[in-house]
Amino acid sequence: MGNTAMAHRQPLPDVQSGHGEMSDIALDWVGMQGIALPLEVAGRPLNAEVSVGVNVCANRDGVRGIHMSRLYLTLDALTQGELTPRRIINTLAECLQSQSTDSDRVQLEIGGELLLSRPALISPQRGWKSYPLRITAALELLPTLTLQVGVPYSSTCPASAALSRQAAQQQFLVDIEADDETVGTQQVADWLGTHGMPATPHSQRSWAWVTVTLSGDEKVLPVISLIDRIEHALGTPVQTLVKRQDEQAFALANGRNLMFCEDAARRLYDALRRSCCYSAFSVRVEHQESLHAHNAVARLSWREDADAA
Repeated sequence: MGNTAMAHRQPLPDVQSGHGEMSDIALDWVGMQGIALPLEVAGRPLNAEVSVGVNVCANRDGVRGIHMSRLYLTLDALTQGELTPRRIINTLAECLQSQSTDSDRVQLEIGGELLLSRPALISPQRGWKSYPLRITAALELLPTLTLQVGVPYSSTCPASAALSRQAAQQQFLVDIEADDETVGTQQVADWLGTHGMPATPHSQRSWAWVTVTLSGDEKVLPVISLIDRIEHALGTPVQTLVKRQDEQAFALANGRNLMFCEDAARRLYDALRRSCCYSAFSVRVEHQESLHAHNAVARLSWREDADAA
C-alpha cells in the first residue's frame, strides 16, 4: 500500500521537454488548428475556430516538442469579454511566454461568421445576414494584425445590359413598323409593359474579400464599419427578407449600378483610401458568373509605404 502511494506522488513524465531527435532542424510552426471558442465581436457572438502555433528554433540541445496544453489554456483570455486588438496582442505575448526559450514567434488565426441584422430597402422589414471574417495575428519582435471580411453583393454586367437594351430597341422598331397608325404615348407604355424586355441582362451573386492591416491601437475591431463601407461603395449588397417593393428597388439599384469586376475592385480601392484608417489593404472581388462556367476575378493591394517610395 505504501509503495503504491509513493508511486502516485512521483512526477509524471514530460516527454516534450526531453531532448528530441534531430533537434537542430528548425520548425516554422507547431500548434493546433480548429479550436472551438465562443467569442464576442462588435457586441455579437461569434462561434469561432482558432488556430495557434509557435516556431521552434534549431538547437542541438533543444526540446522535443511544445506545450500545446499551455497554448490552449492561454487562449481562454480571448473569451473573457469583447475581442479587441489589445486583447489579441496580449494573448499572443502570453502564448509565447508559455513556451520554452526555443520559440520566438507565435501566430494566431481566428475565423468565423458574424451575423448582422440588416434592414430591407423599402419595407419595414429586417433579416439576418452572415459575413465571414478572419483575424490573423503574429508576434515576433513586433505584433502584426490583419482583419479580413467577406461581403456578398449583386453585380449586373454592363455589356449584357447594353446588348439587352439594343435588343429591346430593335424589337420595338419591328413592332412599330408593322403598325401604320401614329404611335401614341399610351401605346408605347403598353408595348413596354408587355414586350419591353425581350432580353434581360445577366447578374450574378458576387463576393468582395477585403483584408486590412490594423495598428493594434484600435479600441474595437472595425468589423461593422468596414462591412458598411464595402456595401456602400458597391451599392448593391444582397438582401435578406424582401417584399415586392424591396425586390423592385433592388432591380432598379442593379440597373443603375452596372459593373465589371474591375469596376468593383476600383470602387473599393477608392473607398478604402478615402477612409484613411489603414496602413495597408488588399481587395479580391469575385463575380460568380451566371453566363460563363467560370468566374471573373480582380485583385489589388496598397501599402502606405509604397506611396512614400
